[in-house]
Amino acid sequence: MRNKKVNKALSIMLASVMAASMAGCGTAATVHAADSETEAAMAPVKDPEEEVTIKFTNFNASGGHEETLEKMYEAFSEEHPTIKVDIETVGYDDYFTQMQTRVAGGTAPDCYELNIENFAAYAAKGVLAEIKDVDTSGINETALHAFNVDGKQYGVPGSFSNVVLIYNKDLFDQAGVKYPDADWTWDDAQAAAEKIRALGDDIYGIYAPTTYNEFFKVAAQYGGSLLNEDKTEFTINSAPNQEAAEMMVGRIVDSNVQPTEAQMGGMKDWDLFESGRLGMIPTGIWAFGEFTEACEFNWDICVEPGGTQKATHFFSNAYVVNADSSQKEAASIWVSWLASSPKAAEIRIADGWDLPAITDETVLADYLKTTPPDNRQAVFDSLDYLITPPIIEDYSMMSDIITEKLGEAASGKITAKEALDQAQEECTQKIKLK
Repeated sequence: MRNKKVNKALSIMLASVMAASMAGCGTAATVHAADSETEAAMAPVKDPEEEVTIKFTNFNASGGHEETLEKMYEAFSEEHPTIKVDIETVGYDDYFTQMQTRVAGGTAPDCYELNIENFAAYAAKGVLAEIKDVDTSGINETALHAFNVDGKQYGVPGSFSNVVLIYNKDLFDQAGVKYPDADWTWDDAQAAAEKIRALGDDIYGIYAPTTYNEFFKVAAQYGGSLLNEDKTEFTINSAPNQEAAEMMVGRIVDSNVQPTEAQMGGMKDWDLFESGRLGMIPTGIWAFGEFTEACEFNWDICVEPGGTQKATHFFSNAYVVNADSSQKEAASIWVSWLASSPKAAEIRIADGWDLPAITDETVLADYLKTTPPDNRQAVFDSLDYLITPPIIEDYSMMSDIITEKLGEAASGKITAKEALDQAQEECTQKIKLK
Protein backbone atom coordinates (compact mmCIF):
# COMPACT_ATOMS: atom_id res chain seq x y z
CA MET A 1 0.00 0.00 0.00
CA ARG A 2 2.79 2.40 0.91
CA ASN A 3 4.65 1.65 -2.33
CA LYS A 4 1.56 2.62 -4.33
CA LYS A 5 1.30 5.84 -2.36
CA VAL A 6 4.93 6.70 -3.07
CA ASN A 7 4.58 6.10 -6.79
CA LYS A 8 1.26 7.96 -6.97
CA ALA A 9 2.72 10.92 -5.12
CA LEU A 10 5.72 10.98 -7.43
CA SER A 11 3.46 10.96 -10.48
CA ILE A 12 1.29 13.79 -9.13
CA MET A 13 4.32 15.85 -8.24
CA LEU A 14 5.96 15.43 -11.59
CA ALA A 15 2.76 16.28 -13.43
CA SER A 16 2.75 19.61 -11.61
CA VAL A 17 6.35 20.24 -12.55
CA MET A 18 5.77 19.39 -16.19
CA ALA A 19 3.07 22.02 -16.46
CA ALA A 20 5.00 24.65 -14.55
CA SER A 21 8.38 24.16 -16.20
CA MET A 22 7.06 24.68 -19.70
CA ALA A 23 4.99 27.75 -18.86
CA GLY A 24 6.39 31.23 -19.44
CA CYS A 25 9.81 30.11 -20.66
CA GLY A 26 9.91 32.45 -23.65
CA THR A 27 9.20 29.74 -26.21
CA ALA A 28 6.17 28.12 -27.73
CA ALA A 29 7.14 24.90 -26.03
CA THR A 30 4.39 22.31 -25.85
CA VAL A 31 4.66 19.08 -23.93
CA HIS A 32 3.45 16.05 -25.83
CA ALA A 33 2.91 12.49 -24.71
CA ALA A 34 5.20 10.03 -26.45
CA ASP A 35 3.80 8.09 -29.38
CA SER A 36 3.82 4.49 -28.17
CA GLU A 37 3.85 3.11 -31.71
CA THR A 38 6.90 5.17 -32.56
CA GLU A 39 8.66 4.05 -29.40
CA ALA A 40 7.93 0.43 -30.16
CA ALA A 41 9.29 0.77 -33.67
CA MET A 42 12.50 2.63 -32.89
CA ALA A 43 15.83 0.92 -33.31
CA PRO A 44 17.78 1.11 -30.06
CA VAL A 45 21.21 2.71 -30.04
CA LYS A 46 23.97 0.15 -29.73
CA ASP A 47 27.14 0.52 -27.72
CA PRO A 48 30.15 1.45 -29.86
CA GLU A 49 32.28 -1.51 -30.90
CA GLU A 50 35.46 0.43 -30.22
CA GLU A 51 36.20 2.38 -27.08
CA VAL A 52 35.05 6.02 -27.02
CA THR A 53 35.36 8.71 -24.37
CA ILE A 54 32.71 11.31 -23.61
CA LYS A 55 32.87 14.34 -21.33
CA PHE A 56 30.12 14.75 -18.72
CA THR A 57 29.88 17.90 -16.60
CA ASN A 58 27.58 18.28 -13.60
CA PHE A 59 27.01 20.44 -10.54
CA ASN A 60 24.79 18.35 -8.31
CA ALA A 61 27.54 16.00 -7.14
CA SER A 62 29.61 18.88 -5.79
CA GLY A 63 29.93 19.22 -2.07
CA GLY A 64 29.78 15.59 -1.04
CA HIS A 65 28.52 13.28 -3.76
CA GLU A 66 31.49 13.09 -6.09
CA GLU A 67 32.15 9.55 -4.82
CA THR A 68 28.50 8.62 -5.34
CA LEU A 69 28.72 9.61 -8.99
CA GLU A 70 31.95 7.65 -9.32
CA LYS A 71 30.20 4.55 -7.93
CA MET A 72 27.52 5.00 -10.57
CA TYR A 73 30.12 5.24 -13.30
CA GLU A 74 31.80 2.05 -12.09
CA ALA A 75 28.47 0.23 -12.28
CA PHE A 76 27.82 1.72 -15.73
CA SER A 77 31.25 0.55 -16.96
CA GLU A 78 30.40 -3.03 -16.11
CA GLU A 79 27.40 -2.86 -18.43
CA HIS A 80 28.91 -0.59 -21.10
CA PRO A 81 32.66 -1.27 -21.19
CA THR A 82 33.33 0.57 -24.46
CA ILE A 83 31.98 3.91 -23.21
CA LYS A 84 34.42 5.81 -21.04
CA VAL A 85 33.15 8.88 -19.22
CA ASP A 86 35.35 11.79 -18.21
CA ILE A 87 33.38 13.21 -15.28
CA GLU A 88 33.77 16.86 -14.34
CA THR A 89 32.04 18.27 -11.27
CA VAL A 90 31.73 22.04 -10.92
CA GLY A 91 30.33 23.91 -7.91
CA TYR A 92 26.82 25.29 -8.36
CA ASP A 93 27.89 28.92 -7.85
CA ASP A 94 30.19 28.79 -10.88
CA TYR A 95 28.44 26.18 -12.97
CA PHE A 96 26.00 28.13 -15.11
CA THR A 97 28.40 30.99 -15.78
CA GLN A 98 30.92 28.46 -17.04
CA MET A 99 28.34 26.57 -19.05
CA GLN A 100 27.06 29.69 -20.80
CA THR A 101 30.62 30.54 -21.81
CA ARG A 102 31.34 27.02 -23.02
CA VAL A 103 28.13 26.73 -25.02
CA ALA A 104 28.68 30.12 -26.63
CA GLY A 105 32.30 29.25 -27.41
CA GLY A 106 31.59 25.80 -28.83
CA THR A 107 33.47 24.00 -26.05
CA ALA A 108 30.55 22.49 -24.15
CA PRO A 109 30.95 18.87 -22.97
CA ASP A 110 29.26 15.97 -24.76
CA CYS A 111 26.58 15.86 -22.07
CA TYR A 112 25.83 17.85 -18.97
CA GLU A 113 23.35 18.69 -16.25
CA LEU A 114 20.74 21.45 -16.22
CA ASN A 115 18.30 22.42 -13.52
CA ILE A 116 14.62 22.85 -14.31
CA GLU A 117 14.89 26.65 -14.28
CA ASN A 118 17.47 26.69 -17.10
CA PHE A 119 16.39 23.72 -19.19
CA ALA A 120 13.75 25.47 -21.30
CA ALA A 121 16.07 28.36 -22.18
CA TYR A 122 18.80 26.00 -23.39
CA ALA A 123 16.32 23.95 -25.39
CA ALA A 124 14.97 27.12 -27.02
CA LYS A 125 18.48 28.12 -28.13
CA GLY A 126 18.86 24.89 -30.10
CA VAL A 127 21.99 23.81 -28.25
CA LEU A 128 20.56 20.49 -27.02
CA ALA A 129 20.41 17.29 -29.02
CA GLU A 130 17.29 15.17 -29.12
CA ILE A 131 17.74 12.10 -26.96
CA LYS A 132 16.25 9.20 -28.86
CA ASP A 133 16.49 5.48 -29.46
CA VAL A 134 17.55 4.77 -25.87
CA ASP A 135 15.70 2.83 -23.19
CA THR A 136 13.79 5.24 -20.96
CA SER A 137 11.18 2.71 -19.85
CA GLY A 138 12.41 2.82 -16.26
CA ILE A 139 11.79 6.56 -15.93
CA ASN A 140 8.55 7.93 -14.59
CA GLU A 141 6.65 8.95 -17.72
CA THR A 142 5.46 12.28 -16.40
CA ALA A 143 8.96 13.20 -15.28
CA LEU A 144 10.28 12.33 -18.70
CA HIS A 145 7.83 14.64 -20.42
CA ALA A 146 8.81 17.54 -18.16
CA PHE A 147 11.88 17.75 -20.40
CA ASN A 148 10.04 17.10 -23.66
CA VAL A 149 9.56 20.07 -26.00
CA ASP A 150 7.38 19.94 -29.11
CA GLY A 151 7.30 16.15 -28.90
CA LYS A 152 11.08 15.76 -28.74
CA GLN A 153 13.05 14.58 -25.74
CA TYR A 154 15.83 17.05 -24.96
CA GLY A 155 16.64 15.82 -21.48
CA VAL A 156 16.09 12.98 -19.04
CA PRO A 157 15.29 13.61 -15.36
CA GLY A 158 18.20 12.56 -13.23
CA SER A 159 16.66 13.32 -9.85
CA PHE A 160 14.18 15.31 -7.86
CA SER A 161 14.22 16.81 -4.42
CA ASN A 162 12.02 18.99 -2.27
CA VAL A 163 12.07 20.88 1.02
CA VAL A 164 10.84 19.83 4.45
CA LEU A 165 11.07 21.33 7.93
CA ILE A 166 13.96 19.74 9.81
CA TYR A 167 13.92 20.23 13.57
CA ASN A 168 16.10 19.55 16.61
CA LYS A 169 14.05 17.29 18.87
CA ASP A 170 16.35 17.84 21.84
CA LEU A 171 15.81 21.63 21.76
CA PHE A 172 12.06 21.12 21.49
CA ASP A 173 12.21 18.85 24.54
CA GLN A 174 14.27 21.39 26.50
CA ALA A 175 11.82 24.16 25.61
CA GLY A 176 8.82 22.01 26.50
CA VAL A 177 7.32 22.44 23.04
CA LYS A 178 5.48 19.75 21.12
CA TYR A 179 7.12 18.55 17.92
CA PRO A 180 5.95 20.10 14.63
CA ASP A 181 3.40 18.26 12.55
CA ALA A 182 1.80 18.61 9.12
CA ASP A 183 -0.95 20.89 10.48
CA TRP A 184 1.44 23.60 11.65
CA THR A 185 1.28 27.14 10.30
CA TRP A 186 4.09 29.70 10.52
CA ASP A 187 2.30 31.14 13.56
CA ASP A 188 2.81 27.80 15.30
CA ALA A 189 6.45 27.75 14.22
CA GLN A 190 6.95 31.31 15.47
CA ALA A 191 5.55 30.44 18.90
CA ALA A 192 7.86 27.43 19.15
CA ALA A 193 10.83 29.45 17.87
CA GLU A 194 10.35 32.07 20.59
CA LYS A 195 10.41 29.43 23.34
CA ILE A 196 13.52 27.84 21.89
CA ARG A 197 15.19 31.25 21.54
CA ALA A 198 14.62 31.77 25.27
CA LEU A 199 16.87 28.78 26.05
CA GLY A 200 20.04 30.84 25.61
CA ASP A 201 21.67 33.87 24.05
CA ASP A 202 23.34 31.76 21.36
CA ILE A 203 20.35 29.51 20.64
CA TYR A 204 17.91 30.38 17.87
CA GLY A 205 14.48 29.14 16.93
CA ILE A 206 14.62 29.02 13.15
CA TYR A 207 16.68 29.95 10.11
CA ALA A 208 15.36 30.52 6.58
CA PRO A 209 17.25 32.70 4.09
CA THR A 210 15.74 36.07 3.16
CA THR A 211 16.33 35.53 -0.54
CA TYR A 212 14.27 35.30 -3.71
CA ASN A 213 14.29 31.49 -3.70
CA GLU A 214 12.72 31.41 -0.26
CA PHE A 215 10.44 34.38 -0.84
CA PHE A 216 8.55 33.14 -3.92
CA LYS A 217 7.63 30.01 -1.97
CA VAL A 218 6.59 31.82 1.21
CA ALA A 219 4.59 34.29 -0.89
CA ALA A 220 2.67 31.33 -2.32
CA GLN A 221 2.08 30.07 1.23
CA TYR A 222 0.21 33.32 1.89
CA GLY A 223 -1.71 33.18 -1.39
CA GLY A 224 0.61 35.51 -3.30
CA SER A 225 2.69 35.38 -6.46
CA LEU A 226 5.33 37.49 -8.17
CA LEU A 227 3.51 37.78 -11.52
CA ASN A 228 -0.08 38.02 -12.62
CA GLU A 229 -1.69 34.95 -14.16
CA ASP A 230 -0.66 35.62 -17.78
CA LYS A 231 2.81 36.86 -16.75
CA THR A 232 2.33 40.34 -18.21
CA GLU A 233 2.78 42.29 -14.96
CA PHE A 234 4.79 42.02 -11.75
CA THR A 235 2.82 41.69 -8.51
CA ILE A 236 5.79 41.70 -6.16
CA ASN A 237 4.34 44.21 -3.67
CA SER A 238 0.86 42.69 -3.37
CA ALA A 239 -0.78 42.44 0.06
CA PRO A 240 -0.21 38.66 0.44
CA ASN A 241 3.43 39.07 -0.58
CA GLN A 242 3.86 41.86 1.94
CA GLU A 243 2.49 39.62 4.70
CA ALA A 244 4.97 36.92 3.70
CA ALA A 245 7.92 39.33 3.61
CA GLU A 246 7.03 40.86 6.96
CA MET A 247 6.93 37.40 8.53
CA MET A 248 10.33 36.50 7.08
CA VAL A 249 12.01 39.77 7.99
CA GLY A 250 10.28 39.98 11.38
CA ARG A 251 12.00 36.82 12.56
CA ILE A 252 15.28 38.71 12.35
CA VAL A 253 14.61 42.36 13.12
CA ASP A 254 11.68 42.01 15.55
CA SER A 255 11.64 38.76 17.54
CA ASN A 256 15.23 37.78 16.66
CA VAL A 257 14.27 34.10 16.68
CA GLN A 258 16.46 34.03 13.56
CA PRO A 259 20.02 35.36 13.89
CA THR A 260 21.24 38.45 12.13
CA GLU A 261 24.22 38.20 9.82
CA ALA A 262 26.42 39.54 12.61
CA GLN A 263 25.08 36.97 15.07
CA MET A 264 25.84 34.21 12.57
CA GLY A 265 29.50 35.19 12.84
CA GLY A 266 30.34 33.76 9.44
CA MET A 267 28.57 30.45 10.08
CA LYS A 268 26.29 28.93 7.46
CA ASP A 269 22.75 27.83 8.26
CA TRP A 270 23.60 24.13 8.16
CA ASP A 271 26.59 24.73 10.45
CA LEU A 272 24.32 26.42 12.96
CA PHE A 273 21.88 23.52 12.92
CA GLU A 274 24.66 20.94 13.20
CA SER A 275 26.08 22.79 16.21
CA GLY A 276 22.85 22.04 18.09
CA ARG A 277 21.97 25.73 18.45
CA LEU A 278 19.08 25.94 15.97
CA GLY A 279 15.59 24.62 16.52
CA MET A 280 14.22 24.49 12.97
CA ILE A 281 15.48 24.82 9.42
CA PRO A 282 13.39 24.47 6.25
CA THR A 283 15.84 22.97 3.79
CA GLY A 284 16.24 20.35 1.12
CA ILE A 285 16.14 16.62 1.59
CA TRP A 286 19.72 16.51 0.34
CA ALA A 287 20.70 17.56 3.87
CA PHE A 288 19.78 14.17 5.33
CA GLY A 289 23.14 12.54 4.66
CA GLU A 290 25.24 15.32 6.16
CA PHE A 291 22.95 15.83 9.15
CA THR A 292 23.04 12.09 9.89
CA GLU A 293 26.82 12.23 10.14
CA ALA A 294 27.23 15.64 11.76
CA CYS A 295 24.38 15.98 14.26
CA GLU A 296 24.98 14.59 17.75
CA PHE A 297 21.37 15.18 18.75
CA ASN A 298 17.98 13.75 17.80
CA TRP A 299 16.31 15.33 14.79
CA ASP A 300 13.37 14.62 12.54
CA ILE A 301 11.29 16.21 9.79
CA CYS A 302 7.75 17.18 8.93
CA VAL A 303 5.89 18.88 6.10
CA GLU A 304 6.84 22.54 6.00
CA PRO A 305 4.38 24.90 7.73
CA GLY A 306 2.34 27.33 5.68
CA GLY A 307 0.52 30.64 5.94
CA THR A 308 -3.00 30.53 4.56
CA GLN A 309 -2.04 27.41 2.61
CA LYS A 310 0.84 24.99 2.08
CA ALA A 311 3.53 25.33 -0.58
CA THR A 312 6.97 23.80 -0.86
CA HIS A 313 9.89 23.85 -3.26
CA PHE A 314 10.43 21.30 -5.98
CA PHE A 315 13.77 20.83 -7.73
CA SER A 316 14.56 18.60 -10.68
CA ASN A 317 17.70 18.28 -12.74
CA ALA A 318 17.95 17.00 -16.28
CA TYR A 319 20.78 15.31 -18.09
CA VAL A 320 21.15 16.69 -21.60
CA VAL A 321 23.29 16.01 -24.67
CA ASN A 322 25.24 18.68 -26.56
CA ALA A 323 23.83 19.22 -30.06
CA ASP A 324 27.40 19.68 -31.35
CA SER A 325 28.79 16.52 -29.76
CA SER A 326 30.42 13.98 -32.06
CA GLN A 327 29.42 11.22 -29.61
CA LYS A 328 25.70 11.86 -29.23
CA GLU A 329 24.77 8.18 -29.17
CA ALA A 330 27.27 7.25 -26.46
CA ALA A 331 26.31 10.33 -24.46
CA SER A 332 22.62 9.41 -24.74
CA ILE A 333 23.32 5.91 -23.45
CA TRP A 334 25.21 7.29 -20.45
CA VAL A 335 22.62 9.90 -19.41
CA SER A 336 19.66 7.59 -19.91
CA TRP A 337 21.40 4.94 -17.79
CA LEU A 338 22.02 7.51 -15.05
CA ALA A 339 18.32 8.41 -15.08
CA SER A 340 16.70 4.99 -15.45
CA SER A 341 19.02 2.28 -14.15
CA PRO A 342 17.78 0.62 -10.94
CA LYS A 343 21.44 0.16 -9.99
CA ALA A 344 22.10 3.89 -10.30
CA ALA A 345 18.95 4.57 -8.29
CA GLU A 346 20.02 2.20 -5.53
CA ILE A 347 23.41 3.88 -5.28
CA ARG A 348 21.83 7.34 -5.23
CA ILE A 349 19.38 6.44 -2.46
CA ALA A 350 21.94 4.57 -0.38
CA ASP A 351 24.14 7.68 -0.32
CA GLY A 352 21.22 10.01 0.45
CA TRP A 353 21.54 11.98 -2.77
CA ASP A 354 18.15 13.30 -3.93
CA LEU A 355 15.59 10.86 -5.30
CA PRO A 356 15.56 9.17 -8.71
CA ALA A 357 12.56 9.75 -10.99
CA ILE A 358 12.04 6.07 -11.63
CA THR A 359 9.10 3.68 -11.68
CA ASP A 360 10.70 0.93 -9.59
CA GLU A 361 8.53 0.92 -6.47
CA THR A 362 10.90 -1.41 -4.65
CA VAL A 363 13.75 1.06 -4.87
CA LEU A 364 11.54 3.94 -3.74
CA ALA A 365 10.23 1.88 -0.83
CA ASP A 366 13.79 1.30 0.35
CA TYR A 367 14.16 5.06 0.67
CA LEU A 368 11.41 5.14 3.29
CA LYS A 369 13.15 2.51 5.40
CA THR A 370 16.31 4.58 5.83
CA THR A 371 16.63 6.53 9.08
CA PRO A 372 17.14 9.17 10.25
CA PRO A 373 14.81 10.93 9.77
CA ASP A 374 12.12 8.67 11.20
CA ASN A 375 9.30 10.55 9.48
CA ARG A 376 10.75 10.16 5.99
CA GLN A 377 7.19 9.78 4.68
CA ALA A 378 6.97 13.58 5.01
CA VAL A 379 9.15 13.83 1.89
CA PHE A 380 6.35 12.28 -0.14
CA ASP A 381 3.53 13.95 1.80
CA SER A 382 5.11 17.28 0.81
CA LEU A 383 4.57 16.46 -2.85
CA ASP A 384 0.95 17.54 -2.49
CA TYR A 385 2.10 21.14 -2.10
CA LEU A 386 4.73 21.65 -4.78
CA ILE A 387 5.48 25.01 -6.31
CA THR A 388 8.01 25.95 -8.97
CA PRO A 389 9.50 29.41 -9.55
CA PRO A 390 7.93 31.77 -12.10
CA ILE A 391 10.14 31.30 -15.14
CA ILE A 392 10.72 34.40 -17.27
CA GLU A 393 13.46 35.29 -19.74
CA ASP A 394 15.22 37.64 -17.30
CA TYR A 395 14.83 35.25 -14.40
CA SER A 396 18.29 35.96 -12.95
CA MET A 397 17.73 39.72 -12.93
CA MET A 398 14.37 39.34 -11.19
CA SER A 399 15.92 37.01 -8.63
CA ASP A 400 18.87 39.33 -7.96
CA ILE A 401 16.69 42.43 -7.52
CA ILE A 402 14.33 40.77 -5.05
CA THR A 403 17.18 39.16 -3.10
CA GLU A 404 19.00 42.48 -2.80
CA LYS A 405 15.95 44.33 -1.51
CA LEU A 406 14.99 41.62 0.97
CA GLY A 407 18.58 41.63 2.21
CA GLU A 408 18.33 45.35 2.93
CA ALA A 409 15.13 44.74 4.88
CA ALA A 410 16.72 41.90 6.84
CA SER A 411 19.55 44.21 7.86
CA GLY A 412 17.09 46.83 9.06
CA LYS A 413 17.93 49.43 6.42
CA ILE A 414 14.40 49.49 4.99
CA THR A 415 11.06 47.94 5.89
CA ALA A 416 9.68 44.82 4.27
CA LYS A 417 7.06 46.92 2.51
CA GLU A 418 9.69 49.31 1.18
CA ALA A 419 11.72 46.36 -0.05
CA LEU A 420 8.83 44.99 -2.08
CA ASP A 421 7.80 48.40 -3.39
CA GLN A 422 11.34 49.06 -4.58
CA ALA A 423 11.65 45.59 -6.09
CA GLN A 424 8.34 46.06 -7.90
CA GLU A 425 9.47 49.38 -9.35
CA GLU A 426 12.92 48.18 -10.38
CA CYS A 427 11.71 44.94 -11.97
CA THR A 428 9.00 46.84 -13.88
CA GLN A 429 11.55 49.34 -15.19
CA LYS A 430 14.32 46.91 -16.09
CA ILE A 431 12.53 43.72 -17.19
CA LYS A 432 10.31 43.41 -20.23
CA LEU A 433 7.61 40.80 -19.85
CA LYS A 434 5.27 39.58 -22.59
